[in-house]
Amino acid sequence: MILPNQLTITRIILTPVFLFFFLMDEPWMKQLSLVIYFIAAITDWYDGWLARKFNYITNWGKFMDPLADKVLTSTAFFAFVIVGVLNFWLVLLIVLRDIFITLLRIYADYKGYSFATSFTAKVKTFLQMAFLYYLLLVYILNTVQTLHEKYSHIFETLMNQTAIEITLVIVMIATVGTGIEYALKNKTLIKNMFSFATK
Repeated sequence: MILPNQLTITRIILTPVFLFFFLMDEPWMKQLSLVIYFIAAITDWYDGWLARKFNYITNWGKFMDPLADKVLTSTAFFAFVIVGVLNFWLVLLIVLRDIFITLLRIYADYKGYSFATSFTAKVKTFLQMAFLYYLLLVYILNTVQTLHEKYSHIFETLMNQTAIEITLVIVMIATVGTGIEYALKNKTLIKNMFSFATK
């Protein structure tokens, strides 16, 4: 069990811990959830860096690392659904697309196929991450009593529901759109991959 894989396990363990503290009513617990999420996100960057630098690459890591990333991200999205910030159906489309493509890429790697990540897919990932970090920071900083009392009008503007819903729609379109693009660009490989699996 090499260090990158241990970090992946740590990220998986931290995901439900983040959700637990995020959903608590106590402000300090919500604030702690932000720290937990950032630690989990750092393990994602660090285990990838270690794997590339020292060639710590295993089949287990190839399977679990991207899946752990999507579990963490999807959990954060649904956490905001639970507290009434995000729309369930839009989040569901985002999560289903990401999990489907992630599992497809894992299976392709297992079968010896390689699917390149497009520029638009990288833009999609950036939009998702920027949106989630924005929500986490603003939503949780608003639970800090001194900040809330002093800057409540600013937080109301930053958490404007209409603006958030519009941004979520943009993120959903980008996510689903790149999923369709991914499938169309790789349709021959996908067909060969699954026809080979049935033989």
